[in-house]
Amino acid sequence: MSRPARVAKVDYLGGRVLRLAFSDGLVRELDFAGSLPGVLATVDDDSVFATAAVDPIAGTLSWPTGVDLDPDVLHGDHESAGAVSPRLVSEYRLQDAH
Repeated sequence: MSRPARVAKVDYLGGRVLRLAFSDGLVRELDFAGSLPGVLATVDDDSVFATAAVDPIAGTLSWPTGVDLDPDVLHGDHESAGAVSPRLVSEYRLQDAH
């Protein structure tokens, strides 16, 4: 049984757009504009949103405010149980370097 993909790297692209690289080579650019209600509103600020990072233990997308998002949903494997439904901007796979 293979392990589920986890977030390996995150790049802030401006506005509410992040580029997420996953452990299985998938790269997705996601636009979170308009999809950060409720408790997620704590990261819906330019200076805070730009601080998105990868939790190195859990492989989740996280912020210093304590908010983190499910990597299975961000990877596109499952629907969000909550209101977070970022818009997919781009998706591609990294080429194997071997």
